[in-house]
Amino acid sequence: MDDPYQNNVNQQMGGEYTYTQDGGGQDGYPYQTDYPPQDEDAASDATEGADEDNQMYEGEYQGIPHPDEIKEARRAARVEARRKARMAAQQEEEEENLPEQYETIMEDCGHGRFQWMLFFVLGLALMADGVDGFVVGFVMPSAEKDMCISNSDKGLLGLLVYVAMMVGALVWGGLCDKMGRRKCLIYVLSIDLIFSFLSCFAQGYGFFLFFRFCSGFGIGGAIPIVYTYFAEFLQMDKRGEHLSWLCMFWMLGGLYASFTAWGIIPHYGWGFAIGTEFQMHSWRLFILVCLLPALAALVGVIFMPESPRFLLENARHDEAWMILRKVHDTNWKAKGEPERVFTVTNINTPKTQEDEFIEIQSDTGTAFQRWTVRHLTMLQQVMANIMSLSAPELRLQGLFLVIVWFCLAFSYHGLGVWFPDMIKYMQFEEYEAKVRVFHRERVERFHFNFSLVNQIHREGEYIHDKFANIEMKSVKFENSLFENCYFEDIRSTNTFFENCTIKNSIFYNTDLWQEKFKNCQMENTTFLHPKKGCHLNFNEENDIVIYMVSFLGSLAVLPGNIISALFMDKIGRIRIIGGSMLVSSACTFLLLLSFSQGAVICWQCLFYGASVAAWNGLEVISVELYPSSKRGTAFGILNGICKFAAIIASFIFAAFIGITKIIPIFLAFSALVCGGLLALKLPETREKILS
Repeated sequence: MDDPYQNNVNQQMGGEYTYTQDGGGQDGYPYQTDYPPQDEDAASDATEGADEDNQMYEGEYQGIPHPDEIKEARRAARVEARRKARMAAQQEEEEENLPEQYETIMEDCGHGRFQWMLFFVLGLALMADGVDGFVVGFVMPSAEKDMCISNSDKGLLGLLVYVAMMVGALVWGGLCDKMGRRKCLIYVLSIDLIFSFLSCFAQGYGFFLFFRFCSGFGIGGAIPIVYTYFAEFLQMDKRGEHLSWLCMFWMLGGLYASFTAWGIIPHYGWGFAIGTEFQMHSWRLFILVCLLPALAALVGVIFMPESPRFLLENARHDEAWMILRKVHDTNWKAKGEPERVFTVTNINTPKTQEDEFIEIQSDTGTAFQRWTVRHLTMLQQVMANIMSLSAPELRLQGLFLVIVWFCLAFSYHGLGVWFPDMIKYMQFEEYEAKVRVFHRERVERFHFNFSLVNQIHREGEYIHDKFANIEMKSVKFENSLFENCYFEDIRSTNTFFENCTIKNSIFYNTDLWQEKFKNCQMENTTFLHPKKGCHLNFNEENDIVIYMVSFLGSLAVLPGNIISALFMDKIGRIRIIGGSMLVSSACTFLLLLSFSQGAVICWQCLFYGASVAAWNGLEVISVELYPSSKRGTAFGILNGICKFAAIIASFIFAAFIGITKIIPIFLAFSALVCGGLLALKLPETREKILS
């Protein structure tokens, strides 16, 4: 052992030689007093080497870390990196195992009573969406008279409703991937019910427009949520067929709306009034009746559980397990095997930190700050979900799917506008062909006690005549003279006086007011108790053709629905979509032979029946193509594109009514052929497990 008091080390530090002495440190430099004295056994000399742990590192004065500290930090970083890599690999393995395990669990649960209960509840929600698509078109002929809606405002109403549904599909589709399918569907149906109910009582056009916009925003999210929700309770071999059966409820919504409109709106006497300001006519009662499917769906959804697949994707294992056990027990008990036990004890669950982040951030601050943090974070997650759809593995197939959706929606909704407008135009031409023209007639001291319908009077003279308690429908007086005439209790529709001279005449209790007289000269003319504004004509016969056309068009899709449901899992989604769109494109050429109202209705039914299979196939493949964490978001975007295509098509196709049939038919044909051929490039998903 060396002597602890010997002088032992001459080391070179920083280019200088320093002398140190072991022991108490009194004889060394001042900074040595910071170190404890060495034991005898720990002493070292020049031959045994210095003790590195007790050496003073000069770089500490300059803030330079010791080499050993750097090595230790690097070693800790490598350990942390390996730990994160193991966790990522484990999470990836669990995420890969979850779809297969979930499919096995759904097969063990079977398909039975629970799925059928959910089928009818979600079907009612889909039916409510179908009803909403027809409401505005059915009530508009009556509402425009009741609320003095101009032609431009009528177009604005239809446009805003579709814009609201487009925005609703985008918003609610994204939210249902973060908030849950069931919760978002409850919100969607509640918004639709509240604002549709308020629109029944809106007396002004501004309020009516606002309420219908909000209602459209709500119900616009129904389709993405319903299909996503139902698909996650179905096993692979049942998915295509039963999602196709679910599509039939949209058809039932059209039938329900057409039938109730046919039975309610023409009966103007079914309404009531409270004073002079509040009028509740039959078209408002029709809107009220149209709320029943949404109300029934809302009540049913309240008693349904959340999608277990959504819960598993959000690391809520216990809740998902309880729901899957409920599905299992409900189905097997209904099949007479209540003794079968749900044997699943553990389900692989992806580890997510997003919800934990929200909870951590929401534990501090005021209630408003917590609400803001929670919802801003959720919005960021939704936007991140949308951006992730542009990933390379989803980009190409997503682009193809978008184009197919757009092409089908453009042709379907475009022709959906063209059919009824073409029928109305044919009716107008037929009506115009029967118009009676009176030229330079002179009528003196005559009592008109019969209705005037579809007439034109040019350069006539009416002296000391009386028009009392009659209806004027589509009557026009041009360059005529009325002198000492008396008008009493006149009800007019599409009736005008142009460039007329009216002298010493009285109008008593008539709806002939300023807007009815164009460039007319009034001399000593009196208006007593005029019916200003717009008024419904309770005795006017309502045109039921629009209801019949919609009813037959909705009914025509029944065969296509049945065929697509039976063959969706047998021949595949791609062949269904491509074949249906190509057959529909061939049907459009038959429209060139539509020279009568009956022919238009016939080709309309044929087109709807052929194209519905493509809709069913698109909705099924859109659910199956995307992972569960992005399924609602992707479906919402696709459905929003569908509404956007409908808006564009409605303007384009309506512009050619009465001008030419060739351009609308060519546009529909081109879109269907393009979409049908491109659909054949989509991946087949009938044997694909929900990822």
